[in-house]
Amino acid sequence: MFGYRVPAPDEAMLISGGRRGLGGAPFRVVTGHGKFVLPIFRKTRFLTLSMCEAEVTETCVTRQGISLHVRAVIAFKVGNDHESIINAGQRFLSDQDQMSVLTGRIFAGHLRAIIGSMTVEEIVTERQKLAAEVLDTSKTEMAKIGLIVDSLQIQSIDDGDTGYIDAMSAPHKAAIQRQAQIAQAQATQASVEAEQVAARNQAEYARQTAVVRAEYSAEVDRAQARAAQAGPLAQAHAQQEVLDAQTELALRQAKLRQQQLVAEIVKPAEAEAERIRVLAAAEAQRMKIQAEAAASYDRVALDRMLIDQLPQIVKEAAGGLAGANVNVLNGADGLGEIAAGLVSQGLTILDSVRQNLSGPDSSDDRRQPESNNNGLLQLHSRKDDKTDDGPVNVD
Repeated sequence: MFGYRVPAPDEAMLISGGRRGLGGAPFRVVTGHGKFVLPIFRKTRFLTLSMCEAEVTETCVTRQGISLHVRAVIAFKVGNDHESIINAGQRFLSDQDQMSVLTGRIFAGHLRAIIGSMTVEEIVTERQKLAAEVLDTSKTEMAKIGLIVDSLQIQSIDDGDTGYIDAMSAPHKAAIQRQAQIAQAQATQASVEAEQVAARNQAEYARQTAVVRAEYSAEVDRAQARAAQAGPLAQAHAQQEVLDAQTELALRQAKLRQQQLVAEIVKPAEAEAERIRVLAAAEAQRMKIQAEAAASYDRVALDRMLIDQLPQIVKEAAGGLAGANVNVLNGADGLGEIAAGLVSQGLTILDSVRQNLSGPDSSDDRRQPESNNNGLLQLHSRKDDKTDDGPVNVD
């Protein structure tokens, strides 16, 4: 729009003409938005608010009187508040490059003043302290001209040809070199140990590899040997199985033949022997029965014969009394007793003969009839020996 002006984000628009700005400033400050400016009657100018840089290279003398060449870099800008913009605008609006020149000169002076109160050792070892003191002492002056410092960096400190800093750093360098050598030696030792460990690991790995290879080779050899023996072993197992089968078949055939022999020979023989034994037992029983029957028959026949001869025996016995002189005292009773005695002797003789024929001790029993005969002979002798002594008593 005609007459409407807008400052950039890093700029401040200064409008002069018309009424005054804040605090009696000769211009109004506009930042961050546009403003309608009447042409011809109003005039606008722009002040940069961006970051600026100033470099300082200065030779400073320390408290020890040693000259040092110091190089520093300052980063600054115009403050964002209206007061800082007004202060900077009034001083640098027509030549804004002068801000860097003036800032460098201000910091050079403060830098010389601060370094003059410090030793080389403090400056070298405490650079941050040096920068902080320089910033602190320059803050008031920079604020008066509307500038603020964001940072101050000490780039380098050099003593030229004096060699003070080198001499000062010599012990540290020696210590550092010593530490470096120690570190190098330790590193070398660690490297050697690492190499030794690596060599041992490689040797161990080689040994394990050789062992594994040997075991693998042995396993392969065993497998090949087993494979080579598999055929003969299988054939031998097959032959053994055939022999086992043949042996079992032979045993079964032998057992079957044994059973056949038992059935064909032993059983019939046992049956025949049993038959013969039964027949023999039956025959023996028959013969025993026959013998018992024959013995019984012989006894019956003997008894019959003896009974048939008994009258004759009694007769012979009575004949011994024919010529005897016998006095019978009790009449008929006495004669009966004599007859009964004769019959009793006949029966006794009959029993003796029967026992001699049937008993095992027939030789001893045969002597009984002899005694009986002797009795008969005695009777006969009495008959022959007749005396005149008187009558004979027979009890």
